[in-house]
Amino acid sequence: MATSVSNAVCFLYPHPTINEPPKTHHPKFSGTAFRPTPINISSSGHRLHPPLMALSIEETSVAENTEGKPRFKWDEIGSDITEAQQEAIDELPPKMSKRCQAIMKQIICFAPEKGSLCEVLNAYVSIMKPSRADWLAVLKELRIKGHPLYLQVAEIAVLDDSFEPNVRDYTKIIHGYGKRNRIEDAESTLLNMKSRGFVCDQVTLTAMIDMYSKAGHLKLAEDTFEDIKLLGQQVDKRAYGSMIMAYIRAGMPEHGETLLIEMDTQEIVAGSEVYKALLRAYSMVGDTEGAQRVFNALQLAGISPDAKICGLLINAYGISGQSQKARAAFENMRKAGLKPSDKCIALMLAAYEKENKLQMALKFLMGLEREGIMVGKEVAETLAGWFKKLGVVEEVDMVLREFAATEAKSGIPTS
Repeated sequence: MATSVSNAVCFLYPHPTINEPPKTHHPKFSGTAFRPTPINISSSGHRLHPPLMALSIEETSVAENTEGKPRFKWDEIGSDITEAQQEAIDELPPKMSKRCQAIMKQIICFAPEKGSLCEVLNAYVSIMKPSRADWLAVLKELRIKGHPLYLQVAEIAVLDDSFEPNVRDYTKIIHGYGKRNRIEDAESTLLNMKSRGFVCDQVTLTAMIDMYSKAGHLKLAEDTFEDIKLLGQQVDKRAYGSMIMAYIRAGMPEHGETLLIEMDTQEIVAGSEVYKALLRAYSMVGDTEGAQRVFNALQLAGISPDAKICGLLINAYGISGQSQKARAAFENMRKAGLKPSDKCIALMLAAYEKENKLQMALKFLMGLEREGIMVGKEVAETLAGWFKKLGVVEEVDMVLREFAATEAKSGIPTS
C-alpha cells in the first residue's frame, strides 16, 4: 500500500494549537538514548508515541470521522480573513509557484475548527500533486517567517512519498525541536525516522547531543555520544565540540578538556568557539591552571588570542586573588601588539580591588594615561564602585565627572 501523509502524525497532532508553549520533560531511558523504557501513554500525558503504520487518506478520514472530528474542505481563501492573515498572504514571494502559494494560504488561514492540519496537507497532496521542490519551498517560507506550524508541517510532510525524504530532512526537524526545547517531539521524530528505515548518522546524533546539553540532560548527551562512537567511524569535530559544550554547561569543564586532548591525539582541531567556551568556564570560577592550559592550547591550535580571550585569562587570575599574574597577562597582551580594551583594564582594576591594592591601581591607570590610553565607562564605573566601598563619596563624584568631560571631548563610546 502506497504511503500517504501518515495517520501517525495526525493522531499525534489532532488539533494543533498555534501558540502551544514548548514542553520539557525528564525522559525515561535505559541503556542508550535510543532504547526508551515503555511509557503508559494514556496516563502519563507523554506525547512520545511509538511508530505507527501509515494509513491511506481514506482510512485516515474514516478514523477521524469515528472521533467526530470535522472534515476539512479545500476552498479558495476569500475575503473573510483577518487583517494579519491578509498581510501574511500579501508578503508571499511573487516568484513562488501557484501550487505553493495555495497551500501557504491554507496554512496561514488554518483554524482547528475547520479540520486537522493533516487533512489540509492530505488535500494538498491529492489536489496539487506537489513535488519535493514544492515541499521545500513551502517549508523554507514557513521557516523564514517563523510560522508556529513550521515544524508540524515538516513532520507531516516527510511522511508522504511525494516529499522523497532523506535523513537530513529529519535532522532539520530534530534540530528545530531542540532549539525550542521540545525534547519529546524531537525524540518522537527520531523514532519515526528509524521506523521508516533511515539510519542515524553523526549529524543527527550530534543534533540530539546539542538538544540534551541545552536542556541539562548530561547523561542522555553522554549516552548519545557513545552511540556515535558505536557507528564505527571517526568522531568528527562537530560531535566532539557538542559533547565538550555539554560538559561545560554541566559545570564540568575538566571533562570537556579531556575530550579536547583526545581530539588532539587524533589531530582533530576544535573550533575557536569551543576553546573560548572552555576558557570562559575556567575563568568564571577562578581556575587559573585550567584557564592557562586552555589559553596555551588554543595558541598551539593556531588561534591568535584577541583582547576578549586575554581578558578571560586576566579575569581568572583576578578572581583567584593573583593580581601580579593578572598584570603579567595584561602586559603580555600588550607585548603581542593588542590594544587593551576597556573591559581588560576594568578587569585589572577588579584584580587590584580584590587584594585592596588601591595605590597599585592608581599607578596602573596613570601609566596608561601617560601612554595616551583613554579609559571608558566600564573602568570609570569600576573605580567609582571601589571608591564607594571605601567611603570616599566625593572622589566618586569627581571620577564620574571627569569621565563625562573626557567622553564629551574625545567621543569615547559609552559601551
